[in-house]
Formats: sequence, structure tokens, C-alpha cells
Amino acid sequence: MMNRLGLVAVVLWLVSAIGLGVLFVHGRTEKAPDGRTAVLMSGPEREMVFSEMRGLLVAVRDITAALAEGDTAKVAKIARSMGMGEAHDKAPDLLLKLPLDFKRLAMGLHGGFDQMADAAAKGENPAQLNRRLIEQLDRCTTCHSGFRIDVAQ
Repeated sequence: MMNRLGLVAVVLWLVSAIGLGVLFVHGRTEKAPDGRTAVLMSGPEREMVFSEMRGLLVAVRDITAALAEGDTAKVAKIARSMGMGEAHDKAPDLLLKLPLDFKRLAMGLHGGFDQMADAAAKGENPAQLNRRLIEQLDRCTTCHSGFRIDVAQ
């Protein structure tokens, strides 16, 4: 009896681990009519993600203005505010809904802002920092062309 119970427990654990692994990689998604991957989440989760995206857009605008002024200290400050410190888990359950490629782009984006902040602090010139900003925007456009955020029905 004890042996059978142990086997059932191991099987249930394996099924759960595999299920979580699949969810971690694929997230909660479906194919959207426009060909992109629709990431399905609740309304409040969607608003949180959109709010973060709006914040990123404001940061890009402010970095662009600082670069035009040649103010690399300001670039460093703004970029740091959008770095990995901003990516901390506001909603850990939301991470399971995001597909792995989306998570990679998001973490690359936040990490890229940290790298930009470090480079600005070390004296990179505005032209070099602008190239870094273009790389950041490339991540944004890649994500927006491949994904959309939909409210789960």
C-alpha cells in the first residue's frame, strides 16, 4: 500500500513539474487573427503591462532629449530607472502567462537599460549611447510585431 502511494505521489509530482515547465515556456497564449501570438491575461494584468510600456516610452523620450542635450548623466539616471530593478516581480503569477520569448525580450530590455546606464556613467559619448537606444527600440519593435496582449475570456 505504501509503495503504491509513493508511486502515485511521484507520478503526480512529475505531471505537475512537466505542466509547469510547458506553461513556463509557452505561457498562456493563442494565435491571434493578425498572426501574432496573443498573450492572455486578466484586465488588471493587461493594464499593468501597458502601464509599464507607457513608462518605457516616456523613458525613451526623456533619454532622447538628454542625448540631444549631451547630458549623459541624465541618460544614466533615466536608463537606470528602467533597468532590472524595475523588472522585479510585481505579479509573479503573470510570469507564467508570458511565453519564454516574451520574457527574454523583456529581460533583455531591462538589462539593456542597465548596460546603457553603466556605459553613460563610464563616459560613453551621446552617439554611442544613441546606438544603444536604437538596440533597445529594436527589442520593443520585435516584441510588438510578434506579440499582443489580450484579455482572457
